[in-house]
Amino acid sequence: MRRVPELVSRHGRVPGRVVAVCGALVLLAACGRSAADDGEGGGPGAPTGVTAAAGSATSVHVMWNAVTSTSGINAYQVYRGTTKVKEVPASEHMVDVPRLSPATTYVFTVRARDNRGRLGPRSREVRATTPAAVAADHSAPSRPLAPRGRVVGSRAVQLSWSASTDDRGVASYDIYQGATKIHSVGGSQTATVVTGLRPHTRYSFTVRARDAADNLSPASAPVRLTTAPGFDDGRGTAPTSFRAATHRTDGAYYLDLDWVPPRTDGVVTEYQVELDGRPATSLVWGGTAPREKASYSFYLGRDAGISHQVRIRAKLPDGTWGGFSPTRTVTTGQGQS
Repeated sequence: MRRVPELVSRHGRVPGRVVAVCGALVLLAACGRSAADDGEGGGPGAPTGVTAAAGSATSVHVMWNAVTSTSGINAYQVYRGTTKVKEVPASEHMVDVPRLSPATTYVFTVRARDNRGRLGPRSREVRATTPAAVAADHSAPSRPLAPRGRVVGSRAVQLSWSASTDDRGVASYDIYQGATKIHSVGGSQTATVVTGLRPHTRYSFTVRARDAADNLSPASAPVRLTTAPGFDDGRGTAPTSFRAATHRTDGAYYLDLDWVPPRTDGVVTEYQVELDGRPATSLVWGGTAPREKASYSFYLGRDAGISHQVRIRAKLPDGTWGGFSPTRTVTTGQGQS
């Protein structure tokens, strides 16, 4: 039997037991507020899903999830150690931090500022190490070939391409929407998901490779995609392999959930569980969020033979909710679905 920590909940439903997977799991109220919402009289919460990756020997790409706040978000501040190095408007959730030293490890945090001028707490620290400098490297990587993409509903697309070559190695790939750089991924990655798009809109994406000396390749051929019209159900952004079962411990029944997080560009740290057509609980990983498989368990009651319908959705790195998983039906005292 799995040992799980007891948590105190503000739900009307009796609190249960939570399985912490790959890090600390925080149980939130089911009233629709997220961990990033204002506290009572306080400012915005700390950004989640913060990542940092070297873009070259002298730059690091920092990305985070959008923060939601009852008073609205005005801007994000990015810190290198204790020094503020960037401030971007609320619509942006990524920055490139330049003018760094090669072969050096840096620590980054992000803070949100709301429309009332209040600064929230810093995010968790993330580290990135720039590669060593390469002397007299003036040779750019080759152009990324065979770019392709597919639409994922009305607000996201998935892009992929063939790896570029470089005499010293590719450090990162930059993704452009039209003429604007919108994201970077590591040099070993040849696919990404772009979220936060508008429905029924035509987009053009290109990819450029970058080496440690900041030499940029020519742009790939454009990938032109049109997002689906209207509001889709987001199936392409839903958790997959979703399973539900019940077990009995100390005379009570618990709901056990397992799923695979949706494929996204950033880290998914927050989920919402819907039980019998109503939000039952929100959960946020405060440590390292699971990427391959996640599990969660909570209290249902003491009566056998009670049926429930359950499904789950993830908050995407752009701050929007993804699609719901398929609905599973479980009955206390019976097996799984």
